[in-house]
Amino acid sequence: MKLSIVIPMFNEAENVVPLVREIERACAALTDKELVLVDDGSTDDTARLIRELQAQYDWLRLIQHPRPGGQSAAVHSGVLCARGEIVCTLDGDMQNPPAEIPKMVAPLMAADAPADLALVAGQRVQRQDTWSKRMASKLANRLRAWMLNDHTRDTGCGLKAFRRDAFLRLPFFNHMHRYLPALFARDGWQVAHVDVAHRSRGGGSSKYNNLQRALVGIYDLFGVAWLIRRAKTVRPQEAPRTTEEPS
Repeated sequence: MKLSIVIPMFNEAENVVPLVREIERACAALTDKELVLVDDGSTDDTARLIRELQAQYDWLRLIQHPRPGGQSAAVHSGVLCARGEIVCTLDGDMQNPPAEIPKMVAPLMAADAPADLALVAGQRVQRQDTWSKRMASKLANRLRAWMLNDHTRDTGCGLKAFRRDAFLRLPFFNHMHRYLPALFARDGWQVAHVDVAHRSRGGGSSKYNNLQRALVGIYDLFGVAWLIRRAKTVRPQEAPRTTEEPS
C-alpha cells in the first residue's frame, strides 16, 4: 500500500462522519490508500460511529486505545499499524481540511522525490482560532525556533506527511508530534514545508488550554534540545566486497 491517512480521535463523535466523507471526496484520485482512525479511549460514540462507517468503506480501519494516551501516542499507534509507505496525519476536529491531503503527499510520492526527503510539514495560514490561542502559539513557535533552529514557523499543524520507516526510527515521547521537523532533521532527513488552509472546529470542544500547552511545552522543549545535542553524528556505510582470493 502506498498511503495511510492516520487521524487521532478523542471524543470527536460530532466530526467522525463528515470528516470521513470529506476525505473520501478529497482523496478519490488516491486509489492505493487506507484511512486509519485511532480512537484514543473516547467516552462518547466515536468508536461506534467509526464501526458503522466501516460497512460503507472497506479502506477504513479502527485502532483503539483502552484509555486515553494523548495525541502523540495515538499518532504513533496509528503509524505502527499503518500499511502504507507514506503516512499523512491530520487532526480529527475538522480544522485541517482534507482537501489539503493530496498537496501534502505529492512531494513524497513524486517519481523524482529526493531520496533524503522524509517529512512534509503543513504551515497554517489565516488560522481560525481565538486570539489568545494564536498569540500563545506564536510565542511558543518563536521560542522553539530559537532553541531548536528547525526552520519551521508552525509545528502545531496536524497536517503532516512523512515516510513511515523514518518516523518509526524517531525517539518516541509524549507530545513528540509538535517537534517532528526538528526530530527528522536530527536524523539527517530533509524537511519540506507547505502552506495549508485552516478552519474553525467542526464540533465538540478543544482538549487543551493555553496554560497546559505552555507548561508541557517548556519541559518538552528542553528535552528535544537535549536529544538534538546527543544525536548520532555518523552513518554506517557498507564496505564493498573484495574480489581478491584469500592468500
